[in-house]
Amino acid sequence: MILKQTIHRIKTARLTTVRCGWLLLLCLFYCFQLPARVPAVLHAEDYGVKANSYENAAPALQRAIAACRRHPAAILKLPQGRIDVWPDGAAKRELYISNSTESDTLSKIKSIAFLLEDCANITIDGSNSLIMLHGKMVSFAILRSQNIRIEQIRFDYERPTMSELTVTAVQERSVEVRLHPDSRFTVDSGKLVLFGEGWKTEHDHTLRFDPLEDRMYYSSLKPLQQAVARQTGPNTVVFEGDFKKPPYKPGNVLTVRDPYRDNCGGLIAQSKNTVLEHVKMYYMHGLGIVSQFSENITLRKVAVAPPPGSGRVIAAFADCFHFSGCRGKVLIDSCYTSGAHDDPINVHGTHLQITGMGQNGKLTVRFMHHQTYGFPAFFAGDSIAFVDPKTLLPVAWARLQSATLVNKKEMELRLSGAIPEGVTVGLCIENRTWTPEVVIRNSRFERTNTRGLLITTPRKVLVEGNTFYHTGMFPILIADDASSWFESGAVQDVTIRNNVFDGCGYNSGSGAINIAPENHVKVPGRYVHRNIRILDNTFNTRDGKLLSARSVDGLLFTGNKITGLPSMDQEHLLKPVWLADCKNVRIQKNVMADATGLTVELSGMTEKDIKTDWKLLVK
Repeated sequence: MILKQTIHRIKTARLTTVRCGWLLLLCLFYCFQLPARVPAVLHAEDYGVKANSYENAAPALQRAIAACRRHPAAILKLPQGRIDVWPDGAAKRELYISNSTESDTLSKIKSIAFLLEDCANITIDGSNSLIMLHGKMVSFAILRSQNIRIEQIRFDYERPTMSELTVTAVQERSVEVRLHPDSRFTVDSGKLVLFGEGWKTEHDHTLRFDPLEDRMYYSSLKPLQQAVARQTGPNTVVFEGDFKKPPYKPGNVLTVRDPYRDNCGGLIAQSKNTVLEHVKMYYMHGLGIVSQFSENITLRKVAVAPPPGSGRVIAAFADCFHFSGCRGKVLIDSCYTSGAHDDPINVHGTHLQITGMGQNGKLTVRFMHHQTYGFPAFFAGDSIAFVDPKTLLPVAWARLQSATLVNKKEMELRLSGAIPEGVTVGLCIENRTWTPEVVIRNSRFERTNTRGLLITTPRKVLVEGNTFYHTGMFPILIADDASSWFESGAVQDVTIRNNVFDGCGYNSGSGAINIAPENHVKVPGRYVHRNIRILDNTFNTRDGKLLSARSVDGLLFTGNKITGLPSMDQEHLLKPVWLADCKNVRIQKNVMADATGLTVELSGMTEKDIKTDWKLLVK
């Protein structure tokens, strides 16, 4: 009995000791983890950043970010006011950026205002400060980093690379324009010269903004450049020549840029868990905010629009938000774009073409578009699809054992097994691992001459609760190609619901929603895109064109409300849908004031491929 009691006491003591030991370890763990969970707050002023000083803050910003890197987690708070940044003293990196690296650019070195490289758990709190960039600069670059957040900050250019000329008078022999105060210029030997800090416009790409219509149109500066220019005031120039058939009207704003792509507004590359919130981009040179081969990106309440009260029209040299080869989730919530010279949003992958085949599963692939190259597009372990560029259909799949960028235009891939049967030189390869889920909601897109959204990804897509106002072309385009831009991504699950399409598609040949893969050869019974649902949207249409679709298996168009603008000929509403080579289509229960005579035009289809309460016109 005594022996049993002794043994029991020993066991109890041991158990108590073990429990106490675990408690001690847990306490020590949390004590050491606590500093990592509470970020250090650093003030940029302590590192020499001075607001409203008009001094170059570039070196001080580098010092402040370097200090943040010394902490497990950090918040960098900027002083309120204007902070100027010049390329001199700024961080510099050689960057190859999707869709914006010209082949003949002599230097790929970019100057960066905020460089966050190989770091983690850093928040840039701008305190609503205005970062004024000089020359051609990247606002921020997030490279090989994770858990980065940029918030409460505004970016602008002292001299935007976009020039804006308002037409003030038009006569048979002259046109008078007033240049925006931010558009620096001179008149040299009777010719207008547009220039900025370290650059001038060599070639012009011009869009005309009509403020009465609130629309953008393709235009040209050529009629003015062929005339004789004479400066008549601080911002006024008169062009003397033959203007009997003037291409402009008083009040029109000519927005002019050099189309040469040599930069971007911001860059997120090979990074994970990036958040931009309450960010205002008043102007971006180049392609806008580009995300390439990054995972989980959130843009919330990000605005790309000219500064209020500035009188400027354009905020983006090209696209606003561009996603190339990303994965995880791309979330765009409560954002706003106004004044882009190209598409507000583009989401895609990249087709690389097979140029060589070797032994033991070795392949050589090549970037095919002159503006996209120089970065790794594949990684070990990635799943890939071999795609026929003529049909855009996959012919085989494989997994990569290794991937090496052997030069700026080519990669060498080694498969985990043998090269599949049927794979030949000339086929393209798509990276299926680096494809994102996309959610775009509660946002407004306006004042662009081109499309609204371009989306090609095989993962789930939701476009919900947005307003598309006066986009010059299709507010939504679902493409996929392996012969022009080489932008990949056949869709498999897309929902477009509860959006408003208001007066879009006013450029020739455009409409509302366009599903247009660039497959040049049809394969009977096989389709490029699948499962697209267009539900409960409002179409206030200018030309009656609601939907055009080709090569889709599973297309639903229902519950939509359709009206025509007062200026539109109501006859145009009678043929709102055009379909080619689709099956499993349902177009039913859409609402119109007068649905009499509504027709769906079919090409390469029969009545068995569609269910509809509208009339069919089979060609």
